[in-house]
Amino acid sequence: MERFCIQTQTLLSFLLVLLLFISRSFASTQNDDVDGGKRVQIRVGLVLDLGSLEGKIVKNSVSMALSYFYAIHNDYKTRVSVSVRNSHGEPLLALASAVDLLKTEGVEAIIGGNSLLEAKLLGELGEKARVPMISLDSPFSLSLSKYTHLIQATHDSTSEAKGITSFINVFDWNSVALVYEDHDDWRESMQLLVEHFHENGVRVQSKVGFTVSSSEDFVMGRLQQLKDLGTTVFVVHLSEVIATHLFPCARRLGLMGDGFVWILTAKTMNSFHENIDDFTKQAMEGVVGFKSYIPMSIELQNFTLRWRKSLPVEEAELTRLSISGIWAHDIAFALARAAEVIRMPNVTSTLLEEITKTRFNGLSGDFQLNDKKLLSNKFEIINMIGSSERRVGFLNSNGSFSNRRHLSSTHNKLETIIWPGGSAQSPKGTSLIDSDRKKLRVLVTSSNRFPRLMKVETDPVTNELIVEGFCIEVFRASISPFNYEVEYIPWLNGSNYDNLAYALHSQKDKYDAAVGDITITSNRSTYVDFTLPFTEMGLGIVAVKERSMWVFFQPLTPDLWITSAAFFVLTGIIVWLIERAENKEFQGSWPQQIGVVIWFGFSTLVYAHRERLKHNLSRFVVTVWVFAVLILTASYTATLTSMMTVQQIRFNSNEDYVGHLSGSLIANVALTSSSLRAMRSLGLNSAADYAQALLNKTVSFVVDELPYLKVVLGENPTHFFMVKTQSTTNGFGFMFQKGFELVPNVSREISKLRTSEKLNEMEKRWFDNQLPYTTDDTSNPITLYRFRGLFIIIGVSFAFALAVLFILCLREKWEILVNSVSLYLSQQLRHYRIHFTRNIHPSPLDDPIGQNGVQMAQQNRQ
Repeated sequence: MERFCIQTQTLLSFLLVLLLFISRSFASTQNDDVDGGKRVQIRVGLVLDLGSLEGKIVKNSVSMALSYFYAIHNDYKTRVSVSVRNSHGEPLLALASAVDLLKTEGVEAIIGGNSLLEAKLLGELGEKARVPMISLDSPFSLSLSKYTHLIQATHDSTSEAKGITSFINVFDWNSVALVYEDHDDWRESMQLLVEHFHENGVRVQSKVGFTVSSSEDFVMGRLQQLKDLGTTVFVVHLSEVIATHLFPCARRLGLMGDGFVWILTAKTMNSFHENIDDFTKQAMEGVVGFKSYIPMSIELQNFTLRWRKSLPVEEAELTRLSISGIWAHDIAFALARAAEVIRMPNVTSTLLEEITKTRFNGLSGDFQLNDKKLLSNKFEIINMIGSSERRVGFLNSNGSFSNRRHLSSTHNKLETIIWPGGSAQSPKGTSLIDSDRKKLRVLVTSSNRFPRLMKVETDPVTNELIVEGFCIEVFRASISPFNYEVEYIPWLNGSNYDNLAYALHSQKDKYDAAVGDITITSNRSTYVDFTLPFTEMGLGIVAVKERSMWVFFQPLTPDLWITSAAFFVLTGIIVWLIERAENKEFQGSWPQQIGVVIWFGFSTLVYAHRERLKHNLSRFVVTVWVFAVLILTASYTATLTSMMTVQQIRFNSNEDYVGHLSGSLIANVALTSSSLRAMRSLGLNSAADYAQALLNKTVSFVVDELPYLKVVLGENPTHFFMVKTQSTTNGFGFMFQKGFELVPNVSREISKLRTSEKLNEMEKRWFDNQLPYTTDDTSNPITLYRFRGLFIIIGVSFAFALAVLFILCLREKWEILVNSVSLYLSQQLRHYRIHFTRNIHPSPLDDPIGQNGVQMAQQNRQ
C-alpha cells in the first residue's frame, strides 16, 4: 500500500510538471504572436560533425535546452536562435563554416571545435572577429590559453593525471605501458599524464600508438611485444573506435587474465556510447576507468527523457546522453541568460563578459567558468563488469579516493574492484627495477674518425669489443640507473647514419638502440625516437691563428686612424689660438709654438698635458675632446683584446678552400648557405686530416658540427681557433626503437647530467678545456662610420669655439677702432672750437686793421 502511494505521488508530480510545461508552451506561443515584434533574436552558430554520434547528440541537446529554457522563461525579451553547419570532421571545413556563419548569419557566438586543431582555428577567428568561440570537449592544452575569446568546456586533465598517478601509487605499481591513439588530440592530452608519471616515480615502460587504420595484425604484433617485455599494467588513452578492436586482441593474447591491469583515461571513457557490442564488453571485463562525474538529479532525468523522445527516427542509434551533450545543455543555458542581460537598459558588457559571469546549477552541477574554462574536475571510478558499469569510488580534488558520494569521507578507500580474470585481489604489477635483468642490443658507430667521440675496436687477445669515447661515456651514465645488460654491436656500413636509423627501425628483432656521433634530424626521427641532445647544438668554423707584429693597428680602420690624428692636431691648434694671447706657455718662437701645439694635442691621449689653461673657451674644447678620447681608447682596448685572443677569419671566396667532414650531410647543408656558397669545398675524414689541411694551408678553414670541432681544438689548442655560429643543428642524441621504454628515462638522466655539471666534466676529460671561442663579429675593426656621430659632436664643438674666438677678436678690434676714432674726433672738435672762438672775438693786438676800421665807422656816423 505504501509503495502504491509513493508511485501515485510520483505520477502526479510528473503530470503536474507536464501540464506546467504545456501551459508555458501555449503561453509562449500566444506571447510570440502578440509581442513577436519586440523580441530580439540573438544568432548563435553551431559547427559540428553531424555524421558522428557526438555531433548529433550535441545538436539535439542545444536545441532542446533552448526550447526548454524559453518555455520556463517566457517573459525574456531575447531569443537565441541556432544556425547549424556540418564540418564533416574536417578542421578547415569547420573554419570555413564559422566564417560563413559570421558573414551570412551575423552570429554573435559559435559553438564547436571538438578537436585541438579546430579549437585553435576557431580561437584565431574569435580573436579577429571579437566573437566568443565555445569549444566542447577539446583537449586541454596550454597553447589554447592565449585566445581571449575562446571558452573551453572539458574535463580537467591535470586533476585526472594526478588521480591516475595516485591510483597507480596506491597499489604500489612502479611501471606502466601507455597505449594511445597516434593523433594530435590524443598525443597532446597525454603529455600531462606522462609528466605526472615521471614526477611521481612511475616509469613509462613502453608507449604504443595505434590509429584508426591500424590493422588487426599490427595491433596483435605490438601487444605481443608488450607481453614479451613483461608488462602487466596498461594505461589506455584512445577513442572508442580503436578500443573496440584493441580489447578483443588483448583477450586473445591472454592479456585480460589474472595479474593484468587496464586503466582507461577520462577522455576514453567519455567517448564510449552504449552501442558497443557484447563481445567487446566481455573482452573489457575487469577494466577500470576514470569518468567525468555528473551528479544524478531529477532535472537530468527529465531532460534525458525529453531528449530521447525528441530524436527523429533516423537518429534512433542515440540511446544515451553523452558528457558533451550535458555540457552543451549548460552552455546553451548560459548563452540564453547572457543574451538577455546584454540587452537590458544601461548594460554595457559584452556577451563574452556576461557568459563568464554567469553562474547557475546546471545538469553538470555548479556552472561557473574559471579563466574562460568550464573544467570538470570531479571523476568517478568505473569498473567494467560484464555489460554494465559499476562505480567503485570517487576521485577527490586532493588526489585521494573515497567510496561515498560525499568526497570528504573515507579517504583512499574504494569498493572492491573486480580485475581482469575475475579476481578481487589486486595484481602485483611489475617494475623495471624489480624485473629480471634484460638485454639491450645497441648499435655503435665504428668509423673511428674521431676517436675522442667514439672509438670501437676489437681486443686482439680476448676478441672482445672495446667501446670508448665521449658518446659512450654519456650513454653508460644515462642508463646506469636502469637494470639492463648492454650488448654492443658495431655498425659496419659506413657513416651514412640515415641508413643506420632505417636499419634500427626495420630490424626490431635485432637492435634496440644506436649510440655514436649521430645528429638529431627530422628525417631520422620518422623512423626512430631520439633522446634529448647530449652535446652543444650548432655549427662552427675553425681556422689557423694568425700571428702579426702589427696587430695593434688592426682595431681601427685607416680612415679612423687618420681622422683621429687630425683631430689630435686640430685640438692643439684651437687651444693655441685661444690661449696664445694671454698664456705665456703658448708663446715663444715659432718652433716652440708648433711643438706646444703638437705636444698638447697628443698629450690628451693619456691626460698628461701640463700647460695651465686660462681661458674658459679652451677648457670647453679640451673637455669635449677628452670625452671623445675616453670613448676611442675604451673601444680600441676592447677590440684589441678580442683580436689578441682570437684572430678573425679572412678568406677569399674565389680562391680559398673550405674543409668539411666527408659524407656529412649537415656540413653539405651548411656549405649551401649564402655566405659559403661560392667557396670550393674539400672533404676530409678525421681530426688529423683537419689539422694537417689547416696547417699546410690546403684549406683556409673547416666547417662542421661543434662536437667534431671540439676534438680538433682539444688536440691542437695553440694552433687553431673557432668562430661559433648560430644553432642550425640539433646536436647528438641516442636513437631507440619507436616507443621504446628507455627514451624518456634516458632523456631525464641526460638532463640531470647537464644540470649537475657532470656532462661538462666529461667534455673536459675528452676534449680538454682549452677551447678558444669567439663570435664572428667580436673582433671587427672599428670604422669611422661607426663613430661619425662622435666626430660630428667634436667638430661642432670646435667650430663653436672658433666662432666664439672670432667674435671675441672682432669685438676687441672694434673697440680699438672705436677708441681711435673717438680720440681723433675729439681732437678735431677741439681744434674747430678754438678756431671759431677766435673768429667771433678777435684780439686788437692780433688785428690792427680791424681796430682802424671800427674807428672809421664811428667817425662816419658822426
